Amino acid sequence: MRTYFLAATQPNVGLTSVSLGLLRALQRRGLKVAFVKPITKRTPETEPSVLFARSICHIKNTPDPLPMSLATQHVTSGKTDELLENIVSLAMSVTATADVLVVEGIHADPSRAFIPRLSADIARSLQAEVVLVASAADAQGLAETHYLIAQVRNAGRNVAGVIFNRAGLDYDAQATASQLDGIPVWGVIQNNPVLSAPRTIDVARHLGADVMIEGEIGTRRMLETVLAARSVSEVIARLKPGALVVSAGDRDDVILATALAASNGIELAGLLLTHHSFISPRIERLGSQAFHGGLPVLRTDGDSYETAARISRLPLAVPQDDLVRMDTVIESIAEQIDGEAICAGLELATSRRMSPPAFRYQLIRKARAANKRIVLPEGDEPRTIRAAVICTQKGIARCVLLGKRKVIQAVADAAGIELPPGLEILDPGQIAEHYVGPMVELRKSKGLTPGQARAALEDTVVLGTMMLAIDEVDGLVSGAVHTTASTVRPALQLIKTAAGSSIVSSCFFMLMPEQVLVYADCAINPDPTSQELAEIAKQSADSATAFGIEPKVAMISYSTGESGSGDGVEKVRTATEIAKTTWPDLVLDGPMQYDAATVEEVAAQKAPGSAVAGQATVFVFPDLNTGNTTYKAVQRSANVVSVGPMLQGLRKPVNDLSRGALVDDIVFTIALTAIQAESMAVAQQPVKCPANPT
Repeated sequence: MRTYFLAATQPNVGLTSVSLGLLRALQRRGLKVAFVKPITKRTPETEPSVLFARSICHIKNTPDPLPMSLATQHVTSGKTDELLENIVSLAMSVTATADVLVVEGIHADPSRAFIPRLSADIARSLQAEVVLVASAADAQGLAETHYLIAQVRNAGRNVAGVIFNRAGLDYDAQATASQLDGIPVWGVIQNNPVLSAPRTIDVARHLGADVMIEGEIGTRRMLETVLAARSVSEVIARLKPGALVVSAGDRDDVILATALAASNGIELAGLLLTHHSFISPRIERLGSQAFHGGLPVLRTDGDSYETAARISRLPLAVPQDDLVRMDTVIESIAEQIDGEAICAGLELATSRRMSPPAFRYQLIRKARAANKRIVLPEGDEPRTIRAAVICTQKGIARCVLLGKRKVIQAVADAAGIELPPGLEILDPGQIAEHYVGPMVELRKSKGLTPGQARAALEDTVVLGTMMLAIDEVDGLVSGAVHTTASTVRPALQLIKTAAGSSIVSSCFFMLMPEQVLVYADCAINPDPTSQELAEIAKQSADSATAFGIEPKVAMISYSTGESGSGDGVEKVRTATEIAKTTWPDLVLDGPMQYDAATVEEVAAQKAPGSAVAGQATVFVFPDLNTGNTTYKAVQRSANVVSVGPMLQGLRKPVNDLSRGALVDDIVFTIALTAIQAESMAVAQQPVKCPANPT
């Protein structure tokens, strides 16, 4: 097992964020990672590193750290060895099955002179390699790094790498690396103001402000403070998403302008009234739509300048209850750490479960490599626009938004989204005629006329499906505002099923804390026959394989093996026999109860000798009622992320979204679709015959 001890070269370099980012980068490569924060300046119960490791990185066995007061007492009383024994014990308690241990060091503190020496002792006791976390914001960061490298080497430890945090866009990483005496730079983390954006509730807590109107105080974020000290025309230009307007209550013009901006869909962070003032009743009536439409309104003592100054001193640390922001920070850092180089010298276990971070990483990596063109018929829907922008910026797919450019631009402006140059936008009204002839040809057996085709193509889902049907795009994602039927019906009519498939089904990728599971069919077929159920099992196993999950298929029922009877059990039993006969290489078993499929102890009693029981990765449910109920129960009760539904059995990839889909859900579905497209393209390539040697 490899152990990395992360040490800060100076105060406030983001040690916690970088430690967890490194942890996530290692998880993405399929490694089982343990995490320890040996000493905390807070109480063990409120240490953010530990809370985030457990809740976001899903390392549930992360131990409570020792309090700084106890560490100080041991060091000052000459009991450092006893302290180190306790720290080693903490580490040993969680590393039995780990590939890598990440140890977050003690935050730099000039008031505690013993911290550098104690940090070196901890690294030595854990036989750890040291990873330095340095600031890229100024020259002092590099100077401190040189000093720490020398100190670590003098203490007999190896510096495995350096991670520079909060770098500007013009930061010269290569020049820095050349000055580190051969120490590799593991990552340069760009400074991103969006990742530092506090929620409006964090601002309220920091100021001790009164909450006059709560609105969306827990989810809106502050990107900028707008001090209303000048004319209202100057203020209006700065009323953008994330702006917190600071104004005295007697500035009716500013308050009305703020209300108007909020009513037009601009997600301001909030309105903060100073001098302990109020909004006048008549102004509140005029702006009632904004004041009751999500805009938070706060009130505080002091003048506007003093309040703005206090806001500027808001701590950069992520509050322990802001899991959304911390997860975003961790993901961003993980993407900017050179995980491939770090893992090059690590031995991976021969058999490993696909963890959620590894699944997400593989998903994005494979989608980038596929470089597919994906059409999004709901082109003017805000979440879809955000997802398309993210996919374009990250190179996940070449997205095509269907919609009028002016409308899409207006939606983007209201949401503070900048459309990148590489994002393609097509006006349906200008391109629909191109698809009339091909659509008539595809549906000639049904007697479709050109006039009927033109009418049908007014539906952007039909239009996008035609683009896919004639190979102008590689896949389609819809459903943010359309029903499943509206997305699937055109695909069945125009795309049709793949060769060898008689049914279209769906699967979800369930991102459980320790591994990713496949659930099918949870969205399409109400009551499949035994033959259809067998085919769903094969489709789902193939989907699992395509995404790096070793398929072990459990045919779920209310009884295991031969223990039960009834029509439902017999259907599953027959489906199992059909699947085993038709695809003998498929690792599959059933009928099987869910606990027998997942819990080794139950499997040993109910299905001894089964190659699937206790270790199933693909779950095929007997009907839609069971499948949909189970996936939603697991998703909501266990707070599990579900990616999908991904449609299976079509000739080309079309995927449906939940109408409650988040932006990240859409991004991952686009990535899924791109990978499906690549997999289908490879499968459809003709097999080349070897040349005749004679």
